[in-house]
Amino acid sequence: MNGPALQERPSASASWRIALPHTAAAVPVARALVRTALSEVKYTADSDTAELLTAELVANAVEHTAGDAPIELVVELLPTGCQVEVHDPDPVPPLSLTKPADEEPDPWQEHGRGLLLIRALSSSCGHRPTESGKAVWFRLPVVPPQWHPAG
Repeated sequence: MNGPALQERPSASASWRIALPHTAAAVPVARALVRTALSEVKYTADSDTAELLTAELVANAVEHTAGDAPIELVVELLPTGCQVEVHDPDPVPPLSLTKPADEEPDPWQEHGRGLLLIRALSSSCGHRPTESGKAVWFRLPVVPPQWHPAG
């Protein structure tokens, strides 16, 4: 990183935006971008949680949208934490994101827990229509300094 030393928190928002391929290869790229963005400031949201939830959103976008149009990842660092959005071309909202499912996921199935994790681990989450489909997002708060190991 060129420039001044790491800040305590971003005083204004900083954002990253990247188009990702509509393939499973998008997931590790998205995780790496989130990790890099959050490493830019000393006290920010929990990187491990942000990476996990980002991977869930990107994997859902790849799996549940048709076609090969790129998926867009937007990471925004805010003084209060971070917001991550995944844009995809399908306008249909993820119905179980903002309201709990009627039944618990089957513990023997590989799928069905991603949106549950996002609801449980984020401070807020949701979706909104865009001109080309929808954006699904989550927010994480700043981790208090005492939670960070001394370095």
